[in-house]
Amino acid sequence: MIIVMRTDATPEEIVAITGRLEEAGAMAQVSAGTKRTVIGVIGSVDTVRSIPWETLPGVERRVSLTAPLRFVSREAQPEDTIIEIGDIKIGGGTLTVIAGPCAVEGRDQLFETGKAVKAAGAHILRGDAFKPRTSPYSFQGLGKEGLELLSEARDTLGMPFVAEVIDPRDVEMVASHADIVRIGSRNMANFPLLKEVGRQPKPVQLKRGFTSTIDEWLNAAEYIYKEGNHHIILVERGIRTFETASRNTLDITAVPIVQSVSHLPVFVDPSHSSGKRSLVPPLTKAAVAVGADGIMVDVHPHPDQALVDGNQALLPADFQELMGDVRRLADAVGRPLA
Repeated sequence: MIIVMRTDATPEEIVAITGRLEEAGAMAQVSAGTKRTVIGVIGSVDTVRSIPWETLPGVERRVSLTAPLRFVSREAQPEDTIIEIGDIKIGGGTLTVIAGPCAVEGRDQLFETGKAVKAAGAHILRGDAFKPRTSPYSFQGLGKEGLELLSEARDTLGMPFVAEVIDPRDVEMVASHADIVRIGSRNMANFPLLKEVGRQPKPVQLKRGFTSTIDEWLNAAEYIYKEGNHHIILVERGIRTFETASRNTLDITAVPIVQSVSHLPVFVDPSHSSGKRSLVPPLTKAAVAVGADGIMVDVHPHPDQALVDGNQALLPADFQELMGDVRRLADAVGRPLA
């Protein structure tokens, strides 16, 4: 069960509610958002249910959850979460575009790509300094040097950037550079890492694990949210199925399903879901048409020389052409670019 406080609830009223819960033998888990405070109830729920919470000062309503989600559900927060990064607003009915190389390979590659995607209309630059790879002998990223190059690109181009973190010990370092910290598909169930990013203030992108259900994905978001970080962006990036025609199967149905049960913004990654350059444009359009809050696309000036995922990266000219289609489609479905 959760207790949703009114937007104008005072600190004293919140303290009074938590005290009443403790008197009833339950533990109160307070989550203070930007607009309202939500109190999760742990233990002695049957006793707590008998109390008329809606009659107490500061309480808007109580919600009895049949699912284990306490904070990321629509029952906890009916209105959409909107995340602001500078003048960019993520969520709330607009479309945000993230684009750039899968991995930072060097300054020239990063800046050439960054200039191209910004000119085409992308809002946020992507590029990873740490890359978890299947083979230990594959390119693993430039580490701190890559983060420094991304910071330089942000300052020069005026584009915030998102970068992946793969080790709890590196969270502070990545968060000190990146505007958005990303948890990749391979680490969606890395609970120590989820907790660690939940304790730092930068927005967090959470990719769906390629073998995970929607419920498992949302519960991973709960791990982050309950640690105090409420600025979470969910990313559908395809799941592993019996089909082998593409790298993964893009679960396009996940977008409206998650939007119906959660207030968090939902993005789609058409590049990693398909693994094929030719599939990226149609999957991007499908994501926009279905109402995704954003898309994240791999772009590389020389895909044939890319150290990571060159087969799925669009050329800058292809991305520019795709953005024209994205604008028209976004306007048609009433979700204009942010």
